[in-house]
Amino acid sequence: MRMRYTCVFRASLMRSMLVSPGASKQLNMAPLTYSRMSHLLRSSISRLSVIRTGTESKPGPACYVQFTRCQRSGDSQALQERQRQQMAKGLPRQKPIAGVKQVIVVASGKGGVGKSTTAVNLTLGLLANDPLKSVGLLDADVYGPSIPKLMNLKGNPELTDDNLMIPLVNYGVPCMSMGFLVDDGAPIVWRGLMVMSAIERLLRHVDWGSLDYLVVDMPPGTGDVQLSISQNVPVAGAVIVSTPQDIALLDARRGAEMFRKVHVPVLGLVQNMSVFQCPKCDHQTHIFGSDGARRLADTLGVQLLGDVPLHLNIREMSDEGKPVVVSSPDSPEAAAYRKVAAAVVQRLEEVST
Repeated sequence: MRMRYTCVFRASLMRSMLVSPGASKQLNMAPLTYSRMSHLLRSSISRLSVIRTGTESKPGPACYVQFTRCQRSGDSQALQERQRQQMAKGLPRQKPIAGVKQVIVVASGKGGVGKSTTAVNLTLGLLANDPLKSVGLLDADVYGPSIPKLMNLKGNPELTDDNLMIPLVNYGVPCMSMGFLVDDGAPIVWRGLMVMSAIERLLRHVDWGSLDYLVVDMPPGTGDVQLSISQNVPVAGAVIVSTPQDIALLDARRGAEMFRKVHVPVLGLVQNMSVFQCPKCDHQTHIFGSDGARRLADTLGVQLLGDVPLHLNIREMSDEGKPVVVSSPDSPEAAAYRKVAAAVVQRLEEVST
C-alpha cells in the first residue's frame, strides 16, 4: 500500500506580493508601513493550498515538492535517485537581483558573536578600500533587525513609480531593513512563510540601483531565511563570524557546512573579539579563548579572513550609529575591518576564477 502526500505551492505566492494596478495609485510614493506589508504577506499566504491525494497525484504547477512514502521499496539506489529528481523539481531557480553584481552573505551559527557589527564594518571597509565601488547593505534578520541602529537610520522607505522601495542611505551605503517598517521595540509575529515572503520582497522589490556588492546580514542559525536566500539568489560567497569560544565554534561549523550543502562558497571565517587589550597597561587577555576560529578554519580547509579585537571603541561607536570604520578610520580596529574586507575581495576573485 502506498500513500502519497503532495504539497502544492502555487507560483502565484510570490507574484501576489505585487501591488494590484488599482492599489498602486494609492501606494505610489507613499511610505511602506508594517501594517501594509503584513496585509500583503497575509494575502499571499492565503493562496497556499495543501492537497492530499490517494494513489495518484493531481496535476499542479511546475514548482512543487512531492514526498513519497513507500512500505515496499525496491532497489534503494533507484529509490534515492527518484527522490532526488523529485526534490530537484521543487527547488527554485536562482535569479539575480536587478543591478547587483555580487551578493556576500555574513552569517553565524549563533547570535551574540558580533555578526551585524561585522557586516556593517565589512560593508564600509569595502567602500573605504575602493571608493569607486558601490556597496549596499541588506538586513535579512526580520525578527531582530540591527542595521537601522548601527547605521543611524530611521524612517519609512518611499516607493518609486514601479512600486519599488527606495533604500535609506547613510555613509554612502544604501540600506534596507525590516526595521524601517516597524516601530522601535515592536515585535514581528510572523510564521515562516510570511518571513520568506518578506525576504523576497526586501531582495527584489527594492530599487538598489547599480551595486558592485550587496552585503546581506543574515539572521543567526541555519533556518528558512538562509535556505531561501541561498536557493533563490546566486550568492558569490559566505563569510562566517565567530568568537574563539568553543561553544560558538560548534555552531559556526554548522553554518559553514550548511552553505557547502547548498553550494555557496565559504569565503572564510572572521575571528571576532579575538583579544582584549587593557587600555591602561596594554596587557592582552584572550577572554573567549585563543585562535579557536583559526583552528576551525584549518579543519574546514577555508581561510581565516582576519581577527577583530574586543575593543570598547567598537561597542561605543556601534551604539551611537557611527561604525568604527568611518568614525575612527585611523584606529587599529578600523584597520582590522579593512583587512577583512580586502581578504573578502581577494577570495571572491579566487572563487570566480
